[in-house]
Formats: sequence, C-alpha cells, structure tokens
Amino acid sequence: MVKNIISGIKAYFGAFSLISKLKLWKYFAIPMIISVLTAILVFSTAYGLSDNIGSFISKIWIWDWGQNAFSAISNFIGGLIIIVIGLILFKHIIMALSAPFMSPVSEKIEIHFTGKVKHNHRNTTFIQQLMRGIRINGRNLIMELLLTIPILLLKLIPVVNIFSSILLIMVQAYYAGFGNMDYTLERHFKYKESIKFVRQNRGLAIGNGIIFLLFLLIPVIGVILVLPLSVTAASSRTVQVLELKKNTIHAA
Repeated sequence: MVKNIISGIKAYFGAFSLISKLKLWKYFAIPMIISVLTAILVFSTAYGLSDNIGSFISKIWIWDWGQNAFSAISNFIGGLIIIVIGLILFKHIIMALSAPFMSPVSEKIEIHFTGKVKHNHRNTTFIQQLMRGIRINGRNLIMELLLTIPILLLKLIPVVNIFSSILLIMVQAYYAGFGNMDYTLERHFKYKESIKFVRQNRGLAIGNGIIFLLFLLIPVIGVILVLPLSVTAASSRTVQVLELKKNTIHAA
C-alpha cells in the first residue's frame, strides 16, 4: 500500500502542466467558485460554534479544582473538533456539487492517456452525475464521521493521541481521494463496484488525499487550486490502473 500512496502523491507533479496542455482550466471555473463560497460558509460557521462546543465540554468537569486547566483543554478540543468536522463537510460538499463539472475533465484526461475517443462508457446526464456525486459523498461523509469521532476521543489519552493523529489524517485523506477518483469511476462502474475498486486501491486514494489536505493549509490559494490539481492527479492514476486491469484481463 505504501507504494500506491507514493504513486498517488507523485501524480500531482505533472498535474499543473497537464491541465495547461489539455486546456482544462475553463472547466474548473464554477468548481473554484463553489469551493471558495463553501469554504467561507463552512469555516465561518465553524469558527462561531467553536467556543460553544468548548464551553459545553467544560461543563463535564463539576469540581472547582483544576477547572481552569480543564476549560483550556476543553476549548482546544472544541476547536479541534470544529476544524476536523469543518474539513470533512467542506471536502464532501465541494466534491458532490462539482461532480458534473469534473466528469468532462476526467474524460478528457482519459482520452489523453488512452488515445481512445470512443469508449463503452456508462452514459450519464448532468443531473445523474450530480446525484451520483451527492450519493457517493453523502455515504463517505457518514462513514468518515463514524470513524472520526472515536479517533478524536482517543486524543484524550496520552501517547495514544500521537497515533490517533496519524490515523485521523489517513481517514481524512482516504475519503478525499475516494471522491476525486470517483469522477473517473463514474463512467466505468456502478455505485457498489466503485466502492470496491477504491477499497482495492486505497493507497492511491490516501496518497491523493494527503496532498488534498495539505493544499487546504495554504490560505485562499489552496482552496482555489485544491480541486483542479487533486482531480487531475486522481484521474491520471485511476485511468492508468483501469487500463492496466483491462490489459491484464485481455492477456489472461
């Protein structure tokens, strides 16, 4: 899996030049706007709620001694919870709403790598692509929250919280990469088949998602460029894996 994680990361190196070569920037205009507006909405709301969550957690401590220390810890945990949940909501909202705009990008990348203009793909409409994006990312949102909440609780345990941080990043990265890969998989597989494919190639998803998360640490520019580069990188690797799988089947 480590090899696939590295492969998913390396795909970003040629993403910018590939977008320019295939003249794909125009397809990212609306997704970029969606990304910026969603970031403003999600993170401004999250910022407003962080103190409330910290205050709620601090009420668990009913004793006078250590109240200040526990309040400080509660505010930190409240802020962390808001940041994590904010990131989860942000990425799934933008990936779901951008699905119809990312599908043409993924298809052009596939044609570039395979040289095949005509494919036996599943033909889907704008609305079907949007509904598929909402379904996949809605499912991933629920799964990620179910995994993330226990991981956040582990952060209360000394030493264990070090490993829980790594696990948290891996989970976040996996589902980010999952959404980016599905723009290509949507043409080849049905819902359950796509889930199975990503599970079999979870390293690629994690590698793609790690850089996705790192981009979000870059103020403003990261939010604008995260979709174009992550989708291009994911599409490139996903197409290569699909072609390898087809060639292996034909050789057998």
